Amino acid sequence: MFRGHAEAKIDAKGRLKVPSVFLRPLQERYGPDIFTTSLRGDCAWIYPLRLWEQAEQRLARLPSTHRMRRKYEARVSYFGQQSRLDAQGRLIVPGRLRERAGIDGEVVIFGRPDRLEVWNLGRMESELEANPFTDEDQDELTRDLEALDENGDRDG
Repeated sequence: MFRGHAEAKIDAKGRLKVPSVFLRPLQERYGPDIFTTSLRGDCAWIYPLRLWEQAEQRLARLPSTHRMRRKYEARVSYFGQQSRLDAQGRLIVPGRLRERAGIDGEVVIFGRPDRLEVWNLGRMESELEANPFTDEDQDELTRDLEALDENGDRDG
């Protein structure tokens, strides 16, 4: 699980230097193999390859003709690229994705349970301001978590 955030830069060659707060757990738990992709092209998702393969296996349980599976796979393939961290902890973010998401220069990286997300810093700040987390959002999240607890679907 990756937690928190860190600011970073993508250099002129499209390389992202993964900040040490994320690099150490990434390398120690998963190794250097990475799959970088996106669903909407608004940010880059950086998955340890092993976790991405698990997601693919779960998705493969649906028939290959399943409409949403095909739609999802088309998008993650369009933006996706497998790569490997180099000796300096850098990885290439695919050019098509960098351009679409506006992720060059200053970026912010967020830890998610199964991946890292790389956002254009200005775009993320605008998104947070335009879509604040409201009291109603907190109430809905609390209800959903309580429902999971009642159904015994809780991790842990």
